[in-house]
Amino acid sequence: MKSALMQSDVPGLPVRRGKVRDVYQLGGGGLLIVASDRISAFDVIMPTGIPDKGRILTELSNFWFAMFKKVFGPAGFRDHVLETDVERFPGTLQAYRAQLAGRSVLVRKTQVIPIECVVRGYITGSGWKDYQKAGIVSGVKLPAGLRQCEQLPEPIFTPSTKAEAGHDLPISFGEAAKEVGGELMAKARDLTIDLYKHAAAYARTRGIIIADTKFEFGTHPEVDNGRTPILIDEALTPDSSRFWPADQYEIGRDQPSFDKQYLRNYLETLAWNKTPPGPQLPEEVVRNTRAKYIEAYERLTGTPFRST
Repeated sequence: MKSALMQSDVPGLPVRRGKVRDVYQLGGGGLLIVASDRISAFDVIMPTGIPDKGRILTELSNFWFAMFKKVFGPAGFRDHVLETDVERFPGTLQAYRAQLAGRSVLVRKTQVIPIECVVRGYITGSGWKDYQKAGIVSGVKLPAGLRQCEQLPEPIFTPSTKAEAGHDLPISFGEAAKEVGGELMAKARDLTIDLYKHAAAYARTRGIIIADTKFEFGTHPEVDNGRTPILIDEALTPDSSRFWPADQYEIGRDQPSFDKQYLRNYLETLAWNKTPPGPQLPEEVVRNTRAKYIEAYERLTGTPFRST
């Protein structure tokens, strides 16, 4: 198996490294975002990467960004993407073309809205645990009698804090509105649900259920004077979403998935306390995780994934 790119290297540019992405500061209000092959679980970066993961995430996000532009149009939807083709990147980046190809985008720098915009169409994961306790998820009262992984009557918006380190914490819409303002949060909520509904309907035609996902938004003074959310970061990838095979869906149990739930399930079998450092991953787990990501990409886009 080919090696994983654990860290990009573009000398001379200020960089901030997240769990997966390396974000480089460019001149003129632009950023270079490079998706590495790092993978995290339980908010811990694993020491073993998943080859091609960064390329899969980037190309799948670009697929959704392009789809949303066509569906919502420039008046109804905006994102931060400036350029996805490395051949059109500035000349100063061309020396790193082999490293950047397929896993990087040039974007506008925005003021990040410090809220994770989570939408749930099915009751699962931490939402299922909260529902079992009180019938409420992030301040949203749900109908009684729901079963594990059952589809909700309507998708619900369940925001969380956006932690620089450690775990994101679920909050209510009201708490999120206090943090960033009611009007902006309402727009982010409505856009989150609209994007999810469209994506979920499309994914169903490709044999995939999108159980839930999260979006991140920013604002820019040139877009509605900073009053309208702009989609940033990634969109509807196996890292940010739960993807289930529709033909194996069954209410009342955990579902097989095309996302990193497989990795989480493996880690749950270990005597590991879910704090750094993470355990080394065996080749079989790496290979199977990579295969699940690739299958999600190919099902959703309808095109084969080509490894470099």
